[in-house]
Amino acid sequence: MSRSRLEDLESAGLDPLSPELLVSLAWLVLGSVPIDEGELKAARRRAMLVLAAGGDPHRDLDVDSVAVDRLAAELDSPERRKALADGFGGLESKGLPSVSAAVEALQSEPELAWRIFAVAVIADELAEE
Repeated sequence: MSRSRLEDLESAGLDPLSPELLVSLAWLVLGSVPIDEGELKAARRRAMLVLAAGGDPHRDLDVDSVAVDRLAAELDSPERRKALADGFGGLESKGLPSVSAAVEALQSEPELAWRIFAVAVIADELAEE
């Protein structure tokens, strides 16, 4: 993981518990969670349909949205949660107070971390459109 990306997040001045920072960190470690590409594409497609059914699919997402809830449940497994925790643990956040606090929050709250991961997966899909 590039330290410069973490430094950029730190310099943004975001609150450690801000959704923007938490989702950005999850986005940085998306690749550390092994999910078959076919399974991921199908789950993303279903999440996008749920999101679109609720109105504008480009509106702000949050951890409590139905699309996030369904995607998080569909992709959930102990192995994937461990891989996500390991991904956060691999971030070199020493000396970056806000980033370090955000990583600690994600590691201490696995359910929040998993839902933030689901937001990042959907956001990644929206960014590709």
